[in-house]
Amino acid sequence: MIEPKLTRSQLKHQAILAAAKSAFQEFGVQATSMDKLAELAQVSKRTIYNHFENKEELVMQLVTDLWNKALVQSNHEFEPNLSLEAQLAQLVKTEVDLMCDPEYIALSRVAFGHFFYHPEDLQKKVAEFSLQETSLKRWLKAAKVEEQLVIDDVNFAVTQLHNLLKGSCFWPQVMGMRSRLSEQEQAHIIEQTVAMFLSRYCPK
Repeated sequence: MIEPKLTRSQLKHQAILAAAKSAFQEFGVQATSMDKLAELAQVSKRTIYNHFENKEELVMQLVTDLWNKALVQSNHEFEPNLSLEAQLAQLVKTEVDLMCDPEYIALSRVAFGHFFYHPEDLQKKVAEFSLQETSLKRWLKAAKVEEQLVIDDVNFAVTQLHNLLKGSCFWPQVMGMRSRLSEQEQAHIIEQTVAMFLSRYCPK
């Protein structure tokens, strides 16, 4: 299948995102100016503003891209003959890996700094995320159809699982209450979260 040729505008959009990702990793978000981004992307500063209203919007796009790549585009199909625990643990590990990714943490801090003063933007972004069909949501729906899990509301179950993980992994790191979790700590959180979730939703 031949990939459609990107327009000039799309190529510039990609160049800006690539430059931002590289610059933010090397210099940090706050220390990266729009002039620096324009230089790295080899576009004018006006071109950047034509694609992104401000640096926070650019940050949010990078956060969204990371989120989509890790949780939406990943391919974890439900396997009826394999262990529920092992399958769910792999899905949860994908979520934990993202929540512990230093790049994701750094970008999220900037994004939430913006959302603190613009809650309407946060509400809009949360609504967009909730509509995404993540690998976890697809897997839970399939497990429900196969009657291996008893779930009345899959969306609510996904939120429950995310809240468990965010409380243990994401928020403590974003808020600077602790450094990055060790592999042992991550494994413990995954094991306990999966056990708690399955104890609630496995058929009695």
